[in-house]
Amino acid sequence: MSLVKINEFIKEKIEKSTFGVFAYLGEKFGIQSSKLRLYFIYTTFLTLGSPLIFYFFALFWINLKKYVRKTYTLIFE
Repeated sequence: MSLVKINEFIKEKIEKSTFGVFAYLGEKFGIQSSKLRLYFIYTTFLTLGSPLIFYFFALFWINLKKYVRKTYTLIFE
C-alpha cells in the first residue's frame, strides 16, 4: 500500500470511530470535511465557543437519525 492510501485509510477509520458530524455535513453539502473542521475551529475562537451548541445539536440529531433508521429496518424485516 502506498503512503497516500494508508493515510486515507487511517483518516476514514478515525472519522467513523468519532462522531462524524463534519464528514456527514461534508457529504450532504459537497464540501471537504477538513475545510468544515477548519472553519469550525476559526468560528469557535472568534465567537468564544458558540458554534459548539450547533455541533452538539448536529451530533445528537445524526445519532438519533441513525438509531431510528436502524430500529425501523429491524422492525420491518
